[in-house]
Amino acid sequence: MTNKNQTVLYVGVTNNLKRRITEHKEKLNPKSFTGRYNINKLVYFEGFQEIGEAIVREKQLKGGSRQKKIDLINSINKEWIDLFDSLTE
Repeated sequence: MTNKNQTVLYVGVTNNLKRRITEHKEKLNPKSFTGRYNINKLVYFEGFQEIGEAIVREKQLKGGSRQKKIDLINSINKEWIDLFDSLTE
């Protein structure tokens, strides 16, 4: 996820992506990282069957450089459009 100006990147894991993004967009936790930095735009996501796999991937992404995250986003979403409306779950 990112903010309007794409200056901040956020990586997280959830078992319900649509619900979690809605929480970020509605700033249910205004003092959280996403609330403080107005992070409300879904620009990349991956799906997993097992939570353990998702957590391993989250740690891998969080440990990577900002440029690696940007390259990953650009690989599927060059315009950095908000993918929230494309979610079907």
